[in-house]
Amino acid sequence: MTGPERVTLAMTGASGAQYGLRLLDCLVSEDREVHFLISKAAQLVMATETDVALPAKPQAMQAFLTEYTGAASGQIRVYGKEDWMAPVASGSGAPSAMVVVPCSTGTLSAIAAGACNNLIERAADVALKERRQLILVPREAPYSTIHLENMLKLSQMGAVIVPASPGFYHQPQTIDDLVDFVVARVLNLLDIPQDMLPRWGEHHVAHDE
Repeated sequence: MTGPERVTLAMTGASGAQYGLRLLDCLVSEDREVHFLISKAAQLVMATETDVALPAKPQAMQAFLTEYTGAASGQIRVYGKEDWMAPVASGSGAPSAMVVVPCSTGTLSAIAAGACNNLIERAADVALKERRQLILVPREAPYSTIHLENMLKLSQMGAVIVPASPGFYHQPQTIDDLVDFVVARVLNLLDIPQDMLPRWGEHHVAHDE
């Protein structure tokens, strides 16, 4: 198995709930254990942008997502925003990789400042202090100077910023194709196999052959 066996996946209140749900589905399909965190704002956005209505309580949400993705029992673990005993809150228990997708600019700011006011911010803080992989997928337009300064600060700390800016060289035919472009880039960074998007040059090599 390449890539991390366990991944922390957090969803916050920016537009782009489809990215987080698709990444969750891909991680489950690749037999990864997922520690799932979601803000109240993200739940509101998800209800607005998709037909997925998550239960409010972590235990019920865990059961829903397990059924929704076809995950094995215990493969998805959901934690509340103040569950400070969750593994993701400590360097001794957190997965080696964390993705925040979508990442709101408010969450971006809080992570850059080390606020740790909720479990999402604390989990990201742990990833930074332990020098583990932290991938942030912001979705905003345009970016203010504050947003850009926070991205630069986090990049200098070791985080990877992946704006939700799908490309078009794979000739997308549907919205799902655009979602898959961004999710595939995240999976590539995690070194987790994906077949949604050929790596640059692969299509041309296959065509030439």
